[in-house]
Amino acid sequence: MQRLGNKTCVVTGAARGIGRAIASRFHAEGARVILTDIDTVEGAAAADRIGCRFEPLDVREEAQWSRLAQIVPAADVVVNNAGVTGFETGPVAHDPEYASLEDWRAVHRVNLDGTFLGCRYAIGAMKAAGTGSIINISSRSGLVGIPGAAAYASSKAAIRNHSKTVALYCAQQGWKIRCNSIHPAAILTPMWEPMLGSGADRAARMQALVADTPLKRFGMPEEVAAIAVTLAGDEATYITGTEVNIDGGLLAGSAASPA
Repeated sequence: MQRLGNKTCVVTGAARGIGRAIASRFHAEGARVILTDIDTVEGAAAADRIGCRFEPLDVREEAQWSRLAQIVPAADVVVNNAGVTGFETGPVAHDPEYASLEDWRAVHRVNLDGTFLGCRYAIGAMKAAGTGSIINISSRSGLVGIPGAAAYASSKAAIRNHSKTVALYCAQQGWKIRCNSIHPAAILTPMWEPMLGSGADRAARMQALVADTPLKRFGMPEEVAAIAVTLAGDEATYITGTEVNIDGGLLAGSAASPA
């Protein structure tokens, strides 16, 4: 039995990585998926491979959300996945002392403003039916400090908190619209490729990057998608305002076994 049959699901930033895995799994579960991304070439290609619909969307732009609301006025599930680390164009200072205000704002504009606009769109697309599921992709970095990625950590922490605010607001209105956040840690997506490389030491680099993870491996995008399916489905109608950590045990404690 398909768990998302007849549900209309919008997934942002879904041309690759976690977003694409979620869009693919939603489609496999019977959803009508609208895959969105700022990258029109990769986004359209991903949608074609999955067999779903593509709509271009820059989550930073309010006008583009308004356009999407005209095209897709009603939705059952909205996944606000689009995000950036701030390192997409190469090394740059993102620590609290040397990060520029411009770089700080650029990360927040995508991650936080994009999620705010996505939640606002979702409420508008769901309130007529009075039911739905909003899923915001935060991060393990939204739960702990990250000295070298201050803007990223700050934006993801804000997503966690805003998800709770949205959940409470919707409940206050008497709607059965739920809002939750997912907090992945090291998930093997294209974001990691510059650090991993393709040389003979790739495996060693991978192990070093997850050395502090109790399960000693990267998570996979499909494992995040599995949680998203649960939160999107009708079996999770009593879950709202909470977060799900997908981190291989990283936040469970300081050691997986006695020394």
